[in-house]
Amino acid sequence: MAKVQYFGTGRRKSSVARVRLLPGDGKITINKRDVEDYFGAGYETQKREVRRPLEITETLGKYDVFVNVSGGGFTGQAGAIRHGISRALLEVDAELRKTLKSEGFLTRDSRMKERKKYGLKAARRAPQFSKR
Repeated sequence: MAKVQYFGTGRRKSSVARVRLLPGDGKITINKRDVEDYFGAGYETQKREVRRPLEITETLGKYDVFVNVSGGGFTGQAGAIRHGISRALLEVDAELRKTLKSEGFLTRDSRMKERKKYGLKAARRAPQFSKR
């Protein structure tokens, strides 16, 4: 018999997270590592952000979360994982939409790094001006 799986893709900045939810006991695995190992000490905010969609929808111990994430840094990846988990939870139960939407977890954070322009040192930083 085939296992029931729910998929969601999350994005933030340059990070992309492919999330898979399976009925289980609440284990979160990111790139084949436990969430505690992946983010490590000092990244409590990111760990909390990853768990938030499950906490609000009261599904924290019901699903095992498997994530493949690439690109960006830890903060962008945590945001992408949160977005992906939220989208996967919608596949589980469409009734959760109102809860997730009110928290803003279904909205893709479109802020990206601005590109560097020619004639400038960075996106907006101009070369230092001197009269002489």
